[in-house]
Amino acid sequence: MKSVKNGRDGRTRIIDGALRRFSQDGVSATTLASLREESGVSVGSFYHHFASKEHVFGVLYAETLAMYQEAFLAELVRHENARDGIEAIVAFHMTWCGEHPERARLLISERPPRRNEPGGTEVAESRRAFFRQVADWWRPHMKAGLLQPVHATMCYVLWLGPAQEMCRLWFSGAHQPSDEEIAGLCEAAWQSLRQPAA
Repeated sequence: MKSVKNGRDGRTRIIDGALRRFSQDGVSATTLASLREESGVSVGSFYHHFASKEHVFGVLYAETLAMYQEAFLAELVRHENARDGIEAIVAFHMTWCGEHPERARLLISERPPRRNEPGGTEVAESRRAFFRQVADWWRPHMKAGLLQPVHATMCYVLWLGPAQEMCRLWFSGAHQPSDEEIAGLCEAAWQSLRQPAA
């Protein structure tokens, strides 16, 4: 039982250390040696859990994306009204990024793993399921003439693009968003995605 516990702790320490290093230095600038040093594990322990730095990144990215998507969907389905849902997700995004800045930096700043890279298959499948569930919420509002019939990529850009840029400024230390500015982002998302009045 003790060896199982230690094994889990080693993997957790590596993931936690990678999150700190990747957030601070970026994935490309983080070395395997710095990952091991940050997590406090031996070379043998590291390779027991992960094959490479890229493997750690893929697992961490997939885990973080799933965490974000689960919280996103939980918030979205709480809202039956189209405008309430659109605006609530922008507010949720800003709150989630503020509560999980290291994970948010990873999602905002790093390229997702491709399908042939570690974590890539999990990310692709997670995204497919996520967009399907968002579409299930979106479709009735679109048919009712409340939301535009937009492709998933354009939907994401119009819905959360400005909020993402605000987060980039926030994380770089260039600007701290105010409550009024976040409310403005919510309003802007609604105006971008609603069906124009006939």
